[in-house]
Amino acid sequence: MLKQILLVDDKASIGKVLSMYLGKEYDLVYCEDPLKAIEWLHEGNEPNLIISDIRMPKMTGSEFLSYLKSNELFKHIPVMMLSSEESTTERIRLLEEGAVDYILKPFNPMELKVRLQKFL
Repeated sequence: MLKQILLVDDKASIGKVLSMYLGKEYDLVYCEDPLKAIEWLHEGNEPNLIISDIRMPKMTGSEFLSYLKSNELFKHIPVMMLSSEESTTERIRLLEEGAVDYILKPFNPMELKVRLQKFL
């Protein structure tokens, strides 16, 4: 059975790119915003890892991470953050709040694949 990854990003193009690179090795589920992802999680789905963008409308990736890490049902799921912002302060804060990794966009899909293997 394939390990499942939940990708949360408001840009569908990121979902398409990651599906191409990861789709053979992982079951990739895509949600365009954290609120839909939370709904999906509460339906009883439990991915092996979550990849979340940081800058999104409705709810930020940072708020989504805080929600996951404060919820008993989801706090054990590793979360990788994706961002186009190269802010060391934000990166450190998110890692302190429980993210397992922080990857800058644009990213090399092969590098992402290698980083994923550490947590899956």
